[in-house]
Amino acid sequence: MKVILQQNVQKLGKAGDIVEASPGYFRNFLQPRKLAVQATDGTLKKREEDLETLRKKAEALHQSAVDLSEKVTAIGTIRILAKTGEGGKLYGKITNKEIAQELEKQLGVAVDKRLVRSVEDISALGNYKVIVKLTPEVQSEVTIEVQPEGYVPPEPKQLVAASAGAADQAQETAESEEE
Repeated sequence: MKVILQQNVQKLGKAGDIVEASPGYFRNFLQPRKLAVQATDGTLKKREEDLETLRKKAEALHQSAVDLSEKVTAIGTIRILAKTGEGGKLYGKITNKEIAQELEKQLGVAVDKRLVRSVEDISALGNYKVIVKLTPEVQSEVTIEVQPEGYVPPEPKQLVAASAGAADQAQETAESEEE
């Protein structure tokens, strides 16, 4: 029997698709959940009208996902402070929920924790790559920098001065070795 999907159904199709489904599957699963309607002349005509609305809605959703993806990529690195034990091991792990909350603070936009995927478990200090998958086609990558609680990042001027001091010290060492 031919049915028109009203919503995306895994392993069957996307909203608006006309697919073949068994009568029992339609009657017992798809129809009660309002996932599909039977394909008749009237519903096929209405489908054409609905497809245009769905296209516009999908295009707007895609554009907002692309904009958010650019904002996430622009952040680059997110610093998360965590309680640590010996050897830089964390008490617990940094979860997707914590990462999503930090993204939400920096972006000002709600980010669902289910959209955040870390490549590896974040259970020690260091840098980790995290993928934020906004839609199946749009995703961003951000670096998570895990630091111990109480960590104060050095001022940019101090970094420049420290690196200049290290360069002067290296030059003095090289000169003393030449003598």
